[in-house]
Formats: sequence, structure tokens, C-alpha cells
Amino acid sequence: MIQTDMALFDMPTQSPALADAPTARLLLPADASHEEWEAARRLGLGGSDIAGILGLGGRYTGPRHVFEEKHGRSTFRESEAAEIGSEIEDFIAHMFTKRSGVATSEAPGTLVHVGHPWMRVNVDRLTFERPGPASGVLECKNRSEYQADQWEDGAVPDAPAIQCHWGMAVGGWDHGFVAALVGGNKLRWSRLERDEEMIEYLVDYCGRWFERHVVEGIEPPADGLEATSDLLAKLWSVKAETIAEIGVEQAKALRARHAEVKAREKAIKEDLRLVENEMKLLTADNEIAKSGGQPAWSWKANGTFASKQFAEAHPELAAEYTHMAPVLDVDRLKGEKPDVYAEFRARRLIVPAKGI
Repeated sequence: MIQTDMALFDMPTQSPALADAPTARLLLPADASHEEWEAARRLGLGGSDIAGILGLGGRYTGPRHVFEEKHGRSTFRESEAAEIGSEIEDFIAHMFTKRSGVATSEAPGTLVHVGHPWMRVNVDRLTFERPGPASGVLECKNRSEYQADQWEDGAVPDAPAIQCHWGMAVGGWDHGFVAALVGGNKLRWSRLERDEEMIEYLVDYCGRWFERHVVEGIEPPADGLEATSDLLAKLWSVKAETIAEIGVEQAKALRARHAEVKAREKAIKEDLRLVENEMKLLTADNEIAKSGGQPAWSWKANGTFASKQFAEAHPELAAEYTHMAPVLDVDRLKGEKPDVYAEFRARRLIVPAKGI
């Protein structure tokens, strides 16, 4: 169970709430040490935690990640895109102000809700649409060109929208902004109005999640997120040939569900293949299929190169275009340093057809 440091809930401030945040006070200043920041992070939920708990953390964060981190088992690995996003946050905020006319400033540090100490946030920027205290909050994002369609026509994807609403929930603002640099050369921004129904749901659901899984220390149930699969594959150091005893009824039920889902997966793949083959027959030797003057689908020769077939059909050309490349000698590593080899070997879940 997590050990609560109440000092982090009761740091002195000049007033119950910041002038810039109607319902929040300063928990940690921006120049606090990394150790203080880590401790404060473990004892509350921030915007990225909320997105993870709700399954909106993409490939990197899910409820299990949040649980592990709050109990001191860090799973955080900053992606290159996230690192670059942090580095260019100033630029995104500058471009937002230039395009919107809304002034911004850096936040003073970690904010905590005056009534719910577990509600915390590190906003990217405060916004000022009028003289006086901050009027709102700004979330800055760096996004790939492949995600451009998610930001068109004023749309904001779920995860950054939830983070913006969480900033409003903690700080008490009535609106917020989300600005994204898409593909490195396009700025997209939107204003989000405070949604009381949304905030009430977030506070209730995430408050109960925090109490159960952080304060009481109960593990969250399994989920189907890709991020969770990746985490579970790396969470434990495997002890060779050790055995986990599972109840017979539970094992039978899980095996039955596994078999049923695998059967549905096979049927869905066959249905998908049927639809795709119908499309290919209609496309024939063309690259693009149109309907009503608009592209319907394409079937271009831009997939994986068939190296084996090429070598068989053109052995002389294959020899000409073959070059030696350095390759990691995995077999030698396995034989000489088995412990290191085992540390980086992926785990596979195998469910035999017969048994139990």
C-alpha cells in the first residue's frame, strides 16, 4: 500500500487558492527538485494519468501503468515525440498567441485542488484574455502528420481534450485551449468550454479509482489495451521453470474465452479478406478505384518487397545488389551471457489446444 506523505497535501501558501486558479493552490513550485516532483506525482492524479485511466493514453499509457507508477514502480519512458514536444512548447505557445491573440504565461508549478488533494495538474500554460488573473488554461501538443485528420475543422482528439478539462476541473476555470503543432508545420487550436457534466464524471470516476487502486492498493483488472500488453511483457523478470498455480475453474473459463475469441478473430479475418478480395477484383489492373468522382480505395504496388522471389527470378541482380551487413550474434550472446539474453527476450503467451 502506498505511504502517504501528508506534508505534500499541506504545503503552506499565501491563500487557500491561487489568484490565477479559483479552486487550486500551489503544491510545488516549478523549480522544485525532481525527487519532490516524483513524490507529489505519486500522491495524486494529473492530466496524463486521467487519460491513461480512461484508456485514452494511446500506445504508451493505460490504467495499469498509472497503478504501477503510483506505487513507485515507474513505467514511464518518454518517447522522442514527447521529448521534442516538451522542447518546443514555448514555440507552440508563441504561435498560439500569434494566431489567437490570447496571451499566455508559464504556470507557477504543480497545482492541487483545494477540496480534493488527489486532484493535481501541471498545466502547460495559463491564458489571459482580459486584464487581471488567468482566464483559462492551454494544453500544447506536438503531433505527427499521420494524425492531421484528427485536428481538422476545429476537432480535438479525446486525450488532449480530457487533459484540458482536467486542468479546468483542478483550477476552476470556465474554459481552456488546446493547441497542436501538426506535422511540424501546421498549427491547430481550439477553445473548449467547461463541461460540468464531464468534470463531475471525471472527479467521481477517477476519485473512486484513486481510492481503490492507489490508497487501498488493489490492482486494477486486466484490460485489452495495447499499452497494457506491452507493459505486462516487461513488468516482471521471468523466473525460469517456475509455476503459478491457477484455480481449475478460473483456468477453464479463461481458456474457453480465449478459444472463443480466437475463433471470432479467425472469422473476422476471413470476412475482411473476402471484402478486400471483392475490392481487388473490381480494381483489376488499375491502381485507384473511384466512385462518383471521389477516390474509393487504392491497390498500389507499394507494399513489402518480395526479396526471396526476386532472388530466385534474378540471381545475378540479387548478387549484384547484396551487401554484407552487421548482424547481432544472438546465439553467441545466448550461450555466453544467458542472463543478459533472458533479460531482453520477449515473453509469449501460448495456450495449448488440449489440457485441463
